[in-house]
Amino acid sequence: MGDELLKIRGLDVRAEENQILHSISLSIGRGETHVLMGPNGAGKSTLGNVLMGNPQYRVTGGSIEFDGRNLLEQTVDERAKAGLFLSFQNPVEVPGVSLSDFIRSALEMRSGERIRTWEFRKRIRPALEILNMDPSYADRDLNVGFSGGEKKKAEILQLLMLNPSFAILDETDSGLDVDAVRTVSRGVEEYQKDKKGTLLIITHSTRILEALHVDAVHVLVDGRIVESGDAALIREINENGFERFLAQDKAEKA
Repeated sequence: MGDELLKIRGLDVRAEENQILHSISLSIGRGETHVLMGPNGAGKSTLGNVLMGNPQYRVTGGSIEFDGRNLLEQTVDERAKAGLFLSFQNPVEVPGVSLSDFIRSALEMRSGERIRTWEFRKRIRPALEILNMDPSYADRDLNVGFSGGEKKKAEILQLLMLNPSFAILDETDSGLDVDAVRTVSRGVEEYQKDKKGTLLIITHSTRILEALHVDAVHVLVDGRIVESGDAALIREINENGFERFLAQDKAEKA
């Protein structure tokens, strides 16, 4: 394990009157890739939203440190500037704002410096090529009229351009065909290269994980991490599903 970039201790989270996460503890080292798996409704996406500061969720216990600082004291934009990135399960459409303008604005806000148009075009071209995206996509309104696969590629394009220190990918392979999953995986591999990117991949599927290096896997059931291990857990889940973990959670509650 590398030095800790993210440290979660005893995290309890509620949405309105419902407790969604129960005493979550998790440490992710710099340059590592962790996977959070579990059945639908387990609370996986909730954790990603809490890390980014979504006000829909209320932290009622525990702590989160990111790069040595108390993350819970930071606003959403402060978290983004600090290097956190969340790819959405269902990316929203933003009429009137092009994909390239959106990314360039985000880069300028993070760096505090203006980026000339020709320089930005030069920087975005290699990322578009990695994702097999026609350059014309960069001039289209953000996600407007995009297919599901195109929206996910646009998310990974943002990941490659912003190059955050910590990225949360929430169900990035959801609804994608085999070719699109392969392309998205190639973009994630590029982000992983040379252990420079730190990842938390949230998924209930194993498709996007097949070509990626994974350091640790955590299984979430009913808001609790019931087991953590290495990439062998991915193979077990791929072969047998979550039945063992559901039974384990039920036994622990009995």
